Amino acid sequence: MKTSRVAAVDVGNDAVKANFGKLENAYYIPNVIARDMEDRPVIGIEDLDEKDPLENLHIRVHSPALEENNAVYRVGTLATKTNNSTELDQGSNKSEEDQTLVMLFASIALDAVSSNAFKASKSDVIDASYTLGTGLPLREVKEGKDVGYRSQLLGSVHQVEFLVTPQHQGKKVNIKFDEVKVYPEGFAAYVNLIMDNHLNVINQELIDKQILIQDIGGLSTDIAVIRNRNVDDDKAQGFPLGVAESLEEIRDEIRTRHGVELDSRRDVVDIITRKNDRHHIMVKGSRTNIHDITDRILLELAKKEYRNLRNVWQKNSQSEICYFVGGGSAVLKDYLKALNNKLDGYNIDFFEDEQESIWMMANAYYKLIMDFVNKHTQADTKETAAAEEE
Repeated sequence: MKTSRVAAVDVGNDAVKANFGKLENAYYIPNVIARDMEDRPVIGIEDLDEKDPLENLHIRVHSPALEENNAVYRVGTLATKTNNSTELDQGSNKSEEDQTLVMLFASIALDAVSSNAFKASKSDVIDASYTLGTGLPLREVKEGKDVGYRSQLLGSVHQVEFLVTPQHQGKKVNIKFDEVKVYPEGFAAYVNLIMDNHLNVINQELIDKQILIQDIGGLSTDIAVIRNRNVDDDKAQGFPLGVAESLEEIRDEIRTRHGVELDSRRDVVDIITRKNDRHHIMVKGSRTNIHDITDRILLELAKKEYRNLRNVWQKNSQSEICYFVGGGSAVLKDYLKALNNKLDGYNIDFFEDEQESIWMMANAYYKLIMDFVNKHTQADTKETAAAEEE
């Protein structure tokens, strides 16, 4: 465990959020990939190293866990600039998609070459060991998919080779996982609500309450029922409903009606959630209101999400509050609040700091994996002390 670096990675449907080490490294990478050639053309190649690696991730990934092994990808922002980029689709299982693994490995490899945690060999190869905390939607965990996901990560060495990437061209990272913990996303959100980064309890009043946590993601929604400080497995529910399809619909309608091509769903999210000029785009240099498009599509989705909440709350009538978390909650917040005021008036709450909501899972995985590491470190120390006494 001593040479193992901590990684807490939330492969969200919108973006990867990842925390490393003692929180000295954190990455936000749009969850978009595009197959590419090994020698991608770059204007001004001699100035490549002056560019941001995060904006120009170009890698080859080798792993027995992948269906398409040894493929070359543009990842994140760089991938959004192509015509063949892919984002995860409605109905797909996060645990079974190559894209989930490519994004996971890319974020970890970027940490390995950016931090001073590992030394490169003379041939620019880094052997990097990690203790990973990550998660899957409640529905996939209930179906037992976390077991296979964990074993394919633990069972092999996964290699990421940086190709035409600023500052890291030619470097190879061999990633080995010493331990992998896969947490259900709903429980992770609860942990984040009650603990700080040092694992101290910060919301004592929540500990013994029965609460609901509705986590709205890109492709799925989890509603966790928390009682006696645990997720009630029988009551918790996962739905194959998220914001991705609606964001795609908005993107298509903007293209059809205004002739404006947005690079990815991330651009749509930005238009809806940014502080200034929300629900506006530039059309031929003119600021144009698209409220009619966004309101119609997002209100329809909010009604479905609210219906799910109502059904779960009716079956768990002694719940005291429901917290909305996840990137989808930031997108639907205004619509859900308006519906609740008009209809049932449940005790619901949102995180006004949208960054807190978006980073909630990655922060929770960090707390959980640090708790695991600390307990194992203490156990190892006791064993060593006992052996020395003998």
